[in-house]
Amino acid sequence: MKIDEKKKIVEDLGKRFSKSKVVFITDYKGLDVATINALRRKLGEADSEYKVVKNSLLIRASEESDVALIKEYFKGPSAVALGYNDPVAPAKVLTGFADKHEKLEIKIGVMDGKLLDLSAIKALSILPSREVLLGQVLSAMAGVPTAFVRALADAPKKLLNVLQAIKDQKEAA
Repeated sequence: MKIDEKKKIVEDLGKRFSKSKVVFITDYKGLDVATINALRRKLGEADSEYKVVKNSLLIRASEESDVALIKEYFKGPSAVALGYNDPVAPAKVLTGFADKHEKLEIKIGVMDGKLLDLSAIKALSILPSREVLLGQVLSAMAGVPTAFVRALADAPKKLLNVLQAIKDQKEAA
């Protein structure tokens, strides 16, 4: 590979690293091309991508981003999974794929400048997706005003009931 090609790859990867919300490093040793392509397709459906690049190029590309925190893990056959919108989606895909294909090893990840070990990545994969979380927040926000309006509507009814009971009590006396 020529130096110009390497510079383009490093520049492109650097842009992708800075644009991504989460980056995971995996060891793909032992996986065949068809399996890696299947993983790429699944990650693509989750608005993520999977790149297999030389470690030296990954290290150079990571220098200007949070990925520099994990550059010492670029050893052996390494590939990176980059998540652009929802950090939960690529974590779900990778952990699910690693459960089915034992040769795929998730090494470490980085999100918002923080390291994610394997247990943190598995915990992230258990979370609901971004859309589900937004729906839950929206329903909670809509529920508060609705309950407030019901409480306000019930106050006059309760007052009328009290007044009616006082009237009935006085008429009985």
